[in-house]
Amino acid sequence: MKRVFFLTLILVFPVGVFAQNTSQVFDLSQYGVKIEPDRRLIVVLASLEAAGLETPLTEKGRDFRQKLRTDLATLSPDLQQKMKFFVDQYKKRYAQKSEAELVASFISMAYSLGPVPDLNEPPRATDLPGDLLEVLDFSPLVRQFYRSPIKVADGSQDRTTTVGARIEEYYKDYQATGDALRPSTIRMVRDLLDYLHTRPQTTYLEQVKTEVQKGKSKKTTLTKTETRERERRFFIVPDLLAQSGTINFRNIGDDYYAIVPPGTDLSESEVRRAYLQFVLDPIILKNAKDISTFKDGIKSLLDERRKTNPDISPDIFLAVSRSLIAATDARQVFYQRFQEATAEARRNANAGRKPISETTDAQGRKVVKLTDELYLIDGRFAMPAAEDEMNLKLYEAYEKGAVLSFYFANGLKGLEESQFDIASSLRDIILSLDTAKETNRLTENAEARIRALAMRDERRKMAATIVENPLTKKLSEVEPLIQTQKYTQAETELNQLLKTNPSDPRVFYALGRVKSLSAATITEPEKRNQLLVEAKNFYTKVLESATEKTDTALISLTYVALARLYEYYDENAYAIKIYEKVISMGDMKGGGYQEAVVARQRLLKEQQ
Repeated sequence: MKRVFFLTLILVFPVGVFAQNTSQVFDLSQYGVKIEPDRRLIVVLASLEAAGLETPLTEKGRDFRQKLRTDLATLSPDLQQKMKFFVDQYKKRYAQKSEAELVASFISMAYSLGPVPDLNEPPRATDLPGDLLEVLDFSPLVRQFYRSPIKVADGSQDRTTTVGARIEEYYKDYQATGDALRPSTIRMVRDLLDYLHTRPQTTYLEQVKTEVQKGKSKKTTLTKTETRERERRFFIVPDLLAQSGTINFRNIGDDYYAIVPPGTDLSESEVRRAYLQFVLDPIILKNAKDISTFKDGIKSLLDERRKTNPDISPDIFLAVSRSLIAATDARQVFYQRFQEATAEARRNANAGRKPISETTDAQGRKVVKLTDELYLIDGRFAMPAAEDEMNLKLYEAYEKGAVLSFYFANGLKGLEESQFDIASSLRDIILSLDTAKETNRLTENAEARIRALAMRDERRKMAATIVENPLTKKLSEVEPLIQTQKYTQAETELNQLLKTNPSDPRVFYALGRVKSLSAATITEPEKRNQLLVEAKNFYTKVLESATEKTDTALISLTYVALARLYEYYDENAYAIKIYEKVISMGDMKGGGYQEAVVARQRLLKEQQ
């Protein structure tokens, strides 16, 4: 039985502030999404490591690389030499390719192979992609690698096993990496689908003709049409050996794969566009006939772009797909920021706070600044900087062949107001297209592009300033100590920071983390309780020292950390209330919303 003196400590907020929330666990599978490592990919990329192909990895990736190298120390030198020779020859043939482009070909090969342990390669055919054919001869070496014996440490002795057996052990590491991607995956899926007011098509009905032999002589052939249902899936594939900052995307039949490095925030990554393709592909296919009626006009727009960029595909359906995806991606971000800024302005008004400033612009319009982004210009809400950034994204997409990006963005603006489902509304948007009006989009948005580029440059400078901030820099230096469980050293560094930053919530939170993590390594009950009480006190100081400028994600994480402590002391009813507080704050990047939803649901089930 755990010791229950924890409630004698001061409660961190009044019970009455909790909002009751019936949030349920978000089931990604209902939206076609699976977070799942792929053994084929693990084997292939591990074989490239054995062949000496090094790419920049994340911190977790570098740790895994060291583990892998230790395991492969006794791999057959002859096999290693063969794999290295193949990879070196490939690099020489394509010296102009970046490391990410070189690895991409082997990723294509991985997804062409059969499942482990056989890893059978596909029949060679002319319709296979050229980059795949270039590396397909590496697959026999991959199979040999998978079956190769190695020696690994087992206590004080070494034991003989195989690479394939170790892959199963690695798979658990990959699953843990995938679990860490879940919160941002949920945020990405929910944000995009809420914006489009739709659900993805997760099955596809296919009409298949089959021949049936009839009669005693079986000479009579009848043609029969069968309806078959196929599942459509979008896989998030965590990959510890994925190059840092690089996301690979593959579409194989009805399956879509996004291969991501650990620590990726999917809600702000290129995976957004990959998932949008998964959602929008069947909707575009459904409207293919209507799109075809505009083929000449779309082709003319593409031909114009191909004069400056001949690599742009002339495929009109690809242009429509890319345009709608780019428009949705850009417009959703703008719309979300607009909603958040409007909500903040309303909160300020309810609290009696005045607008930041009131001026008159060069055109004589009354301009009232409500938040850092939101303005009232002659009584209309506007976000000039955010709108310029959105138009810059559309401009860049247009230059790359998404020649209807501006058009679809305008159409989506109408859906924002009506809240109609994109699946039922796309046909009307397509039928209203006038391709002649799309020819001058770049000229019309040239000034917005210049302003947005200047703003991007300012943000880069500001980000560099933040990184150079002494406290921020020092906290980033302490984090590796925490990750490697050097808690005593981390605490010493943080206490030094506390002397020069006695009221900074970030330092209090870091100290709370160190105390909590240290407690988890201690078996003696009295010492563990003492550390947990100290952790609680630091977390409480985060809330007490917080101001309007404090990062709300930090507050959210602090509440989650406190709730975990109450759970430890079996005060589950109070922990539920804290989790509900986190949920009421809403989802945000870097916050604890998803963890709170899952934890609350778990505790409620335990009470039943």
